[in-house]
Amino acid sequence: MPPVEPARDPYRIQACYAVTDDAWYLELWEAGAHLLTAIVPDEDPRREPTVCFNEQAGHRDIPYDVVRRFMARVADEVERCRGWMRLAPGLVEIIRQLYVVFSGCLNDEEIAPLLVVLRELVDEESLGTVVEAAFGTGLADLAADAGSASPEEVRALKERMAEDGWTIR
Repeated sequence: MPPVEPARDPYRIQACYAVTDDAWYLELWEAGAHLLTAIVPDEDPRREPTVCFNEQAGHRDIPYDVVRRFMARVADEVERCRGWMRLAPGLVEIIRQLYVVFSGCLNDEEIAPLLVVLRELVDEESLGTVVEAAFGTGLADLAADAGSASPEEVRALKERMAEDGWTIR
């Protein structure tokens, strides 16, 4: 008698990022049919995560355990993307504006002057949290020493940030 193969789970979760929406989309699929979408905005604290059903899939009975797994994955994504939004409002606004100005990417030559700017705005204890939330990297991973930035470099970065929408002084 051949061994019994375990039944394949017909449900899968697909995740993708929509740049135009600044949000993660998590989709629940069953055997090629898109059933459910969770939208997790990751940059604007005013936008809440939402879940919507795909009406075109028609009525489907989805097992409770599948929905629970999907929502656990959504909860993990919300925490990963939006955990920083529970910080003090001033820090949230700094992180939000860092997203706007830098889009999560820093050039090596911007690191030292940016650390000077951030140290003018936040205490040393909060600095690592702000850097992690805005750039997805720990403060220790940034190789630059803030002391190596010249006043001209700091001034030039502040001007560029202001041109790109930075309003925090």
